[in-house]
Amino acid sequence: MATKHISRLLVKFVVGLMVLTQSACSQLTIEQQLSDNYNQRIKFLVLHYTAGDYQESMQALTTQGHASAHYLIPALNDASYPENSLKVVQLVEEQHRAWHAGRSYWQGKESINDQSIGIELVNLANCQKREQEYGYSQQKICFYPDYQAEQISLLITLIKDILANNPDIKPTAIVGHSDIAPNRKTDPGPRFPWHQLYQAGIGAWYEQETVAKYWQRFNDKPPSVALIQQALLSYGYKIQVTGHYDAQTRAVIHAFQQHFIPWQISQRPDVKTAAVIFALLDKYFHQQLTHLLKLYEQAPATDVEGNKPVKKGQLSEVFPQREPSSRKLVNDRASFKGYAKRGEIIIDNVNANSADIFINGEKLLIAQPMNQHSRYRYSLKRRSQDGVNTVKVENVLPKGSEIRVTIPYPALKKADISKRYDFAMVDKLIQDDVANGFPGAVLMVVKDGEIIKHSAYGFNRKYHDSGEPLTRGVEMSPDTLFDLASNTKMFATNFALMKLISQGKLDINQAISHYLPEYVGEGRRYRTIKDMLSHRAGYAAQVKFHRKDNRLGEEFYSQDKELTEHLILTQVPFIAPRQSKRIYSDTDYMLLGLLVERITGMALDTYVETEIYQPLALENIAFNPLKKGWHKNQFAATEIHGNTRDGRVEFEQVRDYVLQGEVHDENAYHSFAGVAGHAGLFADAESLAVLAQVLLNQGGYNEVELFSPQVLAEFTKADDSNAAFALGWQRANQGENRWHFGPYASASAYGHTGWTGTATVIDPTHDLAIILLTNVRHSPIKGKGCHYQFEGKQFETGKYGSIISLVYEAVLKVN
Repeated sequence: MATKHISRLLVKFVVGLMVLTQSACSQLTIEQQLSDNYNQRIKFLVLHYTAGDYQESMQALTTQGHASAHYLIPALNDASYPENSLKVVQLVEEQHRAWHAGRSYWQGKESINDQSIGIELVNLANCQKREQEYGYSQQKICFYPDYQAEQISLLITLIKDILANNPDIKPTAIVGHSDIAPNRKTDPGPRFPWHQLYQAGIGAWYEQETVAKYWQRFNDKPPSVALIQQALLSYGYKIQVTGHYDAQTRAVIHAFQQHFIPWQISQRPDVKTAAVIFALLDKYFHQQLTHLLKLYEQAPATDVEGNKPVKKGQLSEVFPQREPSSRKLVNDRASFKGYAKRGEIIIDNVNANSADIFINGEKLLIAQPMNQHSRYRYSLKRRSQDGVNTVKVENVLPKGSEIRVTIPYPALKKADISKRYDFAMVDKLIQDDVANGFPGAVLMVVKDGEIIKHSAYGFNRKYHDSGEPLTRGVEMSPDTLFDLASNTKMFATNFALMKLISQGKLDINQAISHYLPEYVGEGRRYRTIKDMLSHRAGYAAQVKFHRKDNRLGEEFYSQDKELTEHLILTQVPFIAPRQSKRIYSDTDYMLLGLLVERITGMALDTYVETEIYQPLALENIAFNPLKKGWHKNQFAATEIHGNTRDGRVEFEQVRDYVLQGEVHDENAYHSFAGVAGHAGLFADAESLAVLAQVLLNQGGYNEVELFSPQVLAEFTKADDSNAAFALGWQRANQGENRWHFGPYASASAYGHTGWTGTATVIDPTHDLAIILLTNVRHSPIKGKGCHYQFEGKQFETGKYGSIISLVYEAVLKVN
């Protein structure tokens, strides 16, 4: 940059010479008495990418349109760049106003062009829009090439020179175009190395230890959307504090994440993002931070995304109760579900010095005096009991002070050795079936919040791709993952819907077209979400989109997810009037999966994995697991010859090898890229056990609440026209579905099955969950033509009901 320094000195010399010349010719005498009361014009430094090559960028920034910048840094691999080495190209003098920022805002200032220096880097980032090909959506995909090391090195040298001459540019004022115009710009993009600049002494960054501090704090009590909006505003972004997770908030969070956590761009105000924002405020804007933390402490626990009060347990109440009854004996009391010798109580003290808390009538020994704005945790092992437990709060002093009491939901534990159940009959039946050719199974039984049975049988794979038996089968293990098939409908789609309804984001009595406006024509606009859940929309049982010879004709053939979505939303016909009869249809749940994606703005797998499974610390449950780090040997194999039924079935791209870790369902795999509302989920038995306990807990687990008891009750109550079914779920209904539930299940029991060999039973009356996972389809096929059967379906283990019956007999001690 020696040339640049010489240029600066030359400019000063020429200007000085002009002043002397004018002074010699002019009669005007000017006396200089310089004031200390002034500042520099330049306050900000804005970085951009050009999205074009060198020649295109030069034309755009010098001769065409209304854009310019102070500096341009070319790229060496650019054929249009005429030099052999990189040089900084100055396009506008720093004292002049370049046109690079447009409509913009940062740290209380608008029209950033007036107070900034703009630097463009040649980078061929580009975004492509898929126009409304099917008439209902417009999608965009962006490509961001890496910046060249030589570019960044030259940029660092240039910025250091600029900062030396413009000392008013603070670290937090070195920003990207997307920071100052988040609703319309994405440059310099997620590949820009902001952290590398910070390591060179340029710009702002956070300390990891500080992020960890706030992350721990916010995990206990997430900040509200409104508080995150205020924090972003305090840092510099233009954002209105609406308290809603709206479009402007998504845009600003996208810009923030692109700058500071580019490896985690979700556009969502999650705890990690909030922790990074507060870590930056902690470092650069401590006064604003102090104010925000006061607001945080005063606010109730909230759902960070929806800004609704969130319970961090089955009981989470403020005492004394803020709206007491005139009947004193019903005030400041509550009940909760518990188990003997288990559980804990969390006390968040707002401003009390003391309080008396009674669990099941026994006073809790609390350290006195209590510290204000402090959290206390006490074990309930000596006071809890099986079933209903009570809590009573008295004497919260001084008068007018408050505490918050939280009781987490019960979490699973392995059964005590003293609690023994005789599962010998169950073991014998499954082991005998395996000895006679049944492939394998994993059985999980949960009773009263404890895992009382978790056993593996047989093999997760027995055959080569050729169909020949392995010399030695691969043994099944308790942590083997299974293709859940239609249990996906329950443990992915239904869980997502119940959560969204509990958050007030969805109404099952509302028409689908209210959320999916393109879902119209041929009576579609009258179909409700509840119609789909109860399988009363009138769709056929199945549309084989993956095959050209499907029953609707080749125009309904699709092995492309977007085309399949279009067909479902606008073309698939009904075969029965709405509500006329129940037809179990995969199409219903395909549509419900699309509904979840539209409401959340996230892919179905992303939503359930980040919003449901990860908060529960579930690590062995996912869609498309082979693309996410799992190995196929971790999975129970399904059909031996792919989807061919031993050569009986042919269609485009048909798989003919042993399926292991790939979803078997043809529509899910070919027409939905592995992620669909009706199929595609893989899980091990322990993950399903946790989800089953969520259901037995009426919506939560430990300190996580997914949905309300009222919503769960709505989903699991008997259908008005057929008590053997609920919303998606199948019901025992006093023995009507014995093939699934056996004869002992209570009338309140519900569950589902999957074509690949999975069965689940949730029985609230007995506080019991049974999870039977088999690879029944990993067996030879017998029969001719269309009349064939998997050998595994000949065994009792593959028919579910007998195994379920023997489990009930062991648990209920039936002789």
